[in-house]
Amino acid sequence: MERRKRKKREQLPFRVNILFFIIFLLFSVLILQLGIVQILNGEDFQKEIERTIEDTTKIPVPRGLIYDRNYNVIVDNQPVYSITYTPAKGTQAEERLEVAEKLAKLIDMDEEAIEKLSERNLKEYWYLKNKKKADKRFPPEEHGDLSNAEVYNETLERITEEDLQSITEDELEVIAIKKELDKAYALTPQIVKNENVTPEEFARVAENLDDLPGINATTDWNRTYPHGETIRSLLGSITTQEEGIPAEKEQYYLTRGYSRNDRVGKSGLEEYYEDLLRGRKEQIQYTTTKNGKVIDVETVVKGERGKDLVLTIDLEFQKEVDKIVREELKTAIQKFPYQNRYLTDALAVVLNPNTGEVLAVSGQHFDREDNEYRNEAFRVLYDAHRPGSTIKGATVLSGYESGVISPGQVFQDRTIQIAGTPPKSSWRTLGAVNDYDALRMSSNVYMFYIALRMGGDYRHPYPNGSPVNISRIQLQEGFQKMRNYFHQFGLGTETGIDFPYEELGYVGNDPLAGNLLDLAIGQYDTYTTMQLAQYVSTIANGGYRIEPHFLKEVRTPDPENDGVGPIYKTKDTKVLNRIEMDHIERVQEGFRRAFQSPGGTASSFFSNKDYNPAGKTGTAQNEIWENGVKIDTQNLTLVGYAPFDDPEVAFAIVVPHLGNVTGQHPISNRIGERILDTYFELKEKGSISDSEEEEDTEE
Repeated sequence: MERRKRKKREQLPFRVNILFFIIFLLFSVLILQLGIVQILNGEDFQKEIERTIEDTTKIPVPRGLIYDRNYNVIVDNQPVYSITYTPAKGTQAEERLEVAEKLAKLIDMDEEAIEKLSERNLKEYWYLKNKKKADKRFPPEEHGDLSNAEVYNETLERITEEDLQSITEDELEVIAIKKELDKAYALTPQIVKNENVTPEEFARVAENLDDLPGINATTDWNRTYPHGETIRSLLGSITTQEEGIPAEKEQYYLTRGYSRNDRVGKSGLEEYYEDLLRGRKEQIQYTTTKNGKVIDVETVVKGERGKDLVLTIDLEFQKEVDKIVREELKTAIQKFPYQNRYLTDALAVVLNPNTGEVLAVSGQHFDREDNEYRNEAFRVLYDAHRPGSTIKGATVLSGYESGVISPGQVFQDRTIQIAGTPPKSSWRTLGAVNDYDALRMSSNVYMFYIALRMGGDYRHPYPNGSPVNISRIQLQEGFQKMRNYFHQFGLGTETGIDFPYEELGYVGNDPLAGNLLDLAIGQYDTYTTMQLAQYVSTIANGGYRIEPHFLKEVRTPDPENDGVGPIYKTKDTKVLNRIEMDHIERVQEGFRRAFQSPGGTASSFFSNKDYNPAGKTGTAQNEIWENGVKIDTQNLTLVGYAPFDDPEVAFAIVVPHLGNVTGQHPISNRIGERILDTYFELKEKGSISDSEEEEDTEE
């Protein structure tokens, strides 16, 4: 027994020594590993600990202003108080909720924002405030193979209507604020509230910024229109921050440095000149730790407001044109209320025929349901109508160029009847007419003979009741040939106007002889008012088709002064094509006689004018179908320019869908007369600037 005890005592130190040795080895390994970490990899690990991330955020700046040609502001920026939120990287929902709760004590959200809260917004808030309770309703053992997002959505589904009813009105305000905070991208400002922010709210937020991570009290801007609805529909609009960049153009904008919540032009000139109006964003560089904590903020690129646009529009003249067009439209409707029950629009374009500068553009629309008149100037580009006899100048020139008539050509103006078709005639039998007379008195028959000859039928006088001597191929060629000539004037093709959209007009596709004759007198294809303005300008200036344009020049903003800054660039006159047609001076003279000579279709309105006008009237039959019933209406049109010998202003007027009434109010002639009278009166007073410019011409 004693021997066994002694043996055990002898073995104990040995085991302890082995244990100590093992511990020694383990410590040696740890010390060795620590040495490797500190000596060999210590610098790398220290760099990782101290590693920071630099991110650059682009802050939007106010858009450029828009002026008329005399530097009157048409579109301005109104500064407004704004509360914004710029979240750090990795900001969690709980953190945003905490900010929202603090902010709700300082500002009031609009009722509209609260009314727009969805059921999901309420459930997400209830979940954050009652997370443990909500998670118990969908325990982990029921999750199965569901993803985290699917688990979250199912958890929200189990929040009941009774749960949501416990949310108070004050909490609804918190939810509305958090909804805006949730829209923000990391390090990118998001507007929380910029409408109806009171000075008191602004001050309270500004005083508590240290307790509101990411919140800032700053100024934003809204577009304002000092002259109300004047050309408002052409100026266009911009998106709200909530709309941001259009989804269909997302990649286009993102690749050009835009953020998703940037406001951009979505229509009109705001859209067309977006690249100029947007400005240069201010670039802020945030330095953050790898955990997302911001440790430094630096402005690396100073922001600059967008470039200012100076338009060709003369604001004073524009307002007078709007007034004239609306007054005459009202008179026509009130004089024959029943017969003119389909009359809703009167359209006018005034431009410089030598430069293409648009001086005024008016589209007055009568909304019969609301019984109110509205400015809808876009209709001069969007709506195409049959122009009637106004395009006869192009028809005569087509006849000269194609060789089917010669200067001074005489035709007998009497009714023509092609076999199987209704009779075709002028507004009255005119007898023997030459090219001058055909334009002065507006002979349809003269144009019919040009069309027949372009198709290959040279008979004169036409044997009534006989079929045309034109093959189907010749007929199609006649249509194509006449349209090709018309295109050279801008009829039925793009004018080149600096606007996002313009209608090209209807092109008839039924190649019948009667339709070819109708095409020659403007009663088949349709054209916009802007196309007609370009057409008459081409005749006025001797054959140069000039690109019409709204932009006159671009100015760099001057931050130190309220006025316009230095010129950034100017808009040059651009010649789209030169009319290669002889004898254009004969058409010009025919237009002068239509306005000034006895028997001229507009001479009673223009023959006594000192400004020496020229132009062409037009009437086109234009049927409307209502409940299967054909209603006959007519379009009244007018094109013109002045002075005849040195034109500086040209115009086109279209008034569609008047009733066929004897003694109908001569709305188109009245509008044209008053527009030219006003232009030269303002010019004499010095109120209207000379639209002539010395500019480079692009051919």
